[in-house]
Amino acid sequence: MFTFVWKQLKSCKCSILAMSGHTGAVLEAHFNTEGSQVFTCSTDKTLAIWDIGTGQRVRRLKGHTNFVNSLQGTRRGQQMLCSGSDDRTIRIWDARKKLSAHMLEAPFQVTSVTFNDTSDQVISGGIDNEVKVWDIRKQQVLHSLKGHTDTITGLSLSPDGSYILSNSLDNTLRIWDIRPYVPGERCVKIFQGHQHNFEKNLLRCAWSPDGSKISAGSADRYVYVWDTTSRRILYKLPGHNGSVNDVDFSPKEPLIVSASSDKTLYLGEIED
Repeated sequence: MFTFVWKQLKSCKCSILAMSGHTGAVLEAHFNTEGSQVFTCSTDKTLAIWDIGTGQRVRRLKGHTNFVNSLQGTRRGQQMLCSGSDDRTIRIWDARKKLSAHMLEAPFQVTSVTFNDTSDQVISGGIDNEVKVWDIRKQQVLHSLKGHTDTITGLSLSPDGSYILSNSLDNTLRIWDIRPYVPGERCVKIFQGHQHNFEKNLLRCAWSPDGSKISAGSADRYVYVWDTTSRRILYKLPGHNGSVNDVDFSPKEPLIVSASSDKTLYLGEIED
């Protein structure tokens, strides 16, 4: 059951800190594992690390030569970041240092990246329609996952680290098995319902904490939530007046947040 308790965060007094410093659009943002910092990437060709307590930028990471479309941090251990750019590179960063530790050269612009569960691999998507699994140490592609017919706009690692969820301009979501040894096809499920349009925004996607649901942004102004087992659309949530570009589930509460081109965030409660 869906309880309609959307809160339009723009209109309620929820703003605690305003973090300013990027000179271009911010294309992706994530908390670190401790919740003490936020990582961002921007069209200004940089990444930034922000302190939650003060709202100040504590580090600016420079090295990319074009828009930085995506970034993600490691789940555990030493805090590392990976980033993907229109300069056709994936960079690996030690969050304590200003310069990148590794650089992977991709054949096309990189639109989305994430680490695997053990942080020795990076999964990337780009305008060549493929999801690639990279070995960081060897700096080479281990698997090229083919099936999408248009640009990959978002990637999300499953809670158990066994699967990757991809969102594409071909109006499908796919779940891929990225475990080391997989007999047969690695694409295990395809989901439909959400929409991309002429804007070609980098619409992201997300898993619920228990892996039972997935969600994705959509250009038709709705937030879509699917059941991962049945592939059935559980919720099609209204409210936004522009493309829904990003979504995420709360790690502890039955909540989902969405970010839109209409310059608002919405928070919704989902109950089974």
